[in-house]
Amino acid sequence: MSAATRKATPWWLSAPALVLFTGLLLVPLLLTAVLSFNAYDPATGVKPDTFTLEHYVHVFTDSYYHTIFWRTFWIAAVVTLLCVLIGTPEAYILSRMRNPWRSILLLVVLAPLLVSVVVRAFGWSMLLGPEGLVNAAFGLVGMGPVKMLYTEVAVVVALVHVMLPFMVIPVWTSLQKLDPGVENAALSLQATPFTTLRRIVLPQVLPGVLSGSLIVFGLAASSFAIPGLLGGRRLKMVATVVYDEYLHELNWPLGAAIALTLLVANLAVMLSYNRLVEGRYKKSLG
Repeated sequence: MSAATRKATPWWLSAPALVLFTGLLLVPLLLTAVLSFNAYDPATGVKPDTFTLEHYVHVFTDSYYHTIFWRTFWIAAVVTLLCVLIGTPEAYILSRMRNPWRSILLLVVLAPLLVSVVVRAFGWSMLLGPEGLVNAAFGLVGMGPVKMLYTEVAVVVALVHVMLPFMVIPVWTSLQKLDPGVENAALSLQATPFTTLRRIVLPQVLPGVLSGSLIVFGLAASSFAIPGLLGGRRLKMVATVVYDEYLHELNWPLGAAIALTLLVANLAVMLSYNRLVEGRYKKSLG
C-alpha cells in the first residue's frame, strides 16, 4: 500500500459520516443563512432575488428582541446553575453507591429522558396550575394560591427537570475515573473531608461539570416546547419567537435571522465559558 493510499484511507472511511454531517447540518444552516438575507413583503412574501440586511438591523436595534434574548439567556444561565448545584452532588452520591441501588437511582435520573418533553410540560402545567398539587399544598399551610404557571419560575423548574440528566451523566462519567483509594490516602494523611473534596474530587469533576453545563445551557437557550407550553403567549423566548415568525407572521427571513443570531450568541457564550473554566482548571492543576 502506497503512502498516498494510507493517507487517504481515513478520509474514505470518514466519508459517509462527513456526507451525512454536511447534508443534515451544514446545508440546512447555509440555506437558513441565505434565507435570512432575503427581502420580505407582507403582500407577496419572500423575495429570493432581493438581498437585504434589514432583518438583522431589526433584531439588533429593536428593544423587544433585546428583552427576549436577555430573558432567554438569563433563564438558561439559572437552569445551568441549578443543574450544577443539584446534579454534581447527585452524581457524586451515584458514584459511591453499590448495586442494586446505583441502578435504581440511575434509572430515576434517566427517567425524564424516557418521557416525551410535551408530556412532561403538560405534567408540570397540572402541578403548577391554580388547582394543582403545589397550590393545594400551599393551601394546607394557610397560604393562598400562588401564580406560577405562565411565569419564569414554571419554565425554570420544568427545564431543570428535563436538563438534569445531561448534567448528572457527564459528572458521573468523570467520577468513574477517580480512584477511591486516592481519597482514602488523603484522609489517612490527616486531610479534612472538605480539603479532600476541594483538592482531589473537584479537579476531577470539573471537566464533567464543564461538559454538562455546556450541554444544559445550549439546550435550555434553544428549548421550545417547555417555554411555549409553560410560558404562555406573553412570556416569549427566542425559540417561540422564531416559531411565531415562521408560522404565524410567515416572515421566514426574519425568523431565520433571529435563529442564526441565537446560534451565534449561544456559541459565543459557550466558547467564552469553556475558555474561562478550562483556564482555571489548568491553573488549578499547575
